[in-house]
Amino acid sequence: MARRTYGEADRILSIFSKNHGRLSLIAKGVRKVASRKRGHIEVFNLIKFAAVRGKGLDLITEAETIDNYSEVRKSLNKVALAYFFMETIGRTTRESEKNTELFGLIKHHLDLLKDGKKLKSLRSSFILEELTLLGFWPEGKILPNPDEKLQEVTERYMGSIRVGKQLVS
Repeated sequence: MARRTYGEADRILSIFSKNHGRLSLIAKGVRKVASRKRGHIEVFNLIKFAAVRGKGLDLITEAETIDNYSEVRKSLNKVALAYFFMETIGRTTRESEKNTELFGLIKHHLDLLKDGKKLKSLRSSFILEELTLLGFWPEGKILPNPDEKLQEVTERYMGSIRVGKQLVS
């Protein structure tokens, strides 16, 4: 989902997993050129991973790419929308809160994004389905302004909204 540099060769990763929800993990030595995990833990990758308990953060020990969404990475518009999906999930979920349906929603929308042509409607449907799934919007009711409701729920301005809107409009 997200990553940030930590120390000389490490990264802190924010991953949304099927069985454990959003997790913060540290990947030791992953910024070194010789790291075997380096290519597997990129943003948007669907991975199979193993982790162990650490003193502070848990450590990711293994990672294997299942799908790298290369079709998404070839289009700036699709990348912007994928980043929007990730930011939205990061802002609406809490650490270690399991939600297999939400994991399925993310995967489904990234799969649709691979071949997606109607990015604006894909973006709106993602917001509606996520807010409905998380209980912020009633099921079956039309959401007139998805961005406004999303900002109301997160109580902050979503940085990727502006970029995503300009690119998918």
